[in-house]
Amino acid sequence: MPAFVHVLTDGYADERVASTVTLIREGDLIAVVDPGMVAHRRLILDPLAELGLQPEQVTDVVFSHHHPDHTLNAALFPEARFHDHWAIYSGDEWVEREADGFELSPSVRLLRTPGHTAQDITTVAETDDGLVVATHLWWSADGPADDPLAEDGHALRRSRERVLALRPSLIIPGHGGSFVPVETAE
Repeated sequence: MPAFVHVLTDGYADERVASTVTLIREGDLIAVVDPGMVAHRRLILDPLAELGLQPEQVTDVVFSHHHPDHTLNAALFPEARFHDHWAIYSGDEWVEREADGFELSPSVRLLRTPGHTAQDITTVAETDDGLVVATHLWWSADGPADDPLAEDGHALRRSRERVLALRPSLIIPGHGGSFVPVETAE
């Protein structure tokens, strides 16, 4: 069964900052990626409710990295397991595991994609429309081409190449609307 992906709110980074918050569903999995800063929590909760879901139903939350603009609203999901680059957190349990290749469900997995930070991960979902990635490897479709806040620009470029080699049909960036990747001549 393929995953269903829905952007709850598009992020931005200019005078103010908000993360792009994404819902991914497959079978028993109800995951939210990057429930970070937004102008108001209703921008996360209302679209979730429109899809017939309550915050308590969210089973998993994924942090692409640990900057507050991507994690601030995690407590909205009290029943969820939380995933980052090296562990799963649930209640008072901290279970270490390698993120790279970790499966949240048969069609949803995590990839280690350092660059913006050394701990970045990307969420990959196989959908009816192709592979969708939620990632902070890109801020938005409009750039910046080179992440001015990247801890490691070379690692970021390698991670982008790795993700593009998967031939995603859609990229959901950290701070903007979704976009279809364009092949570029190198």
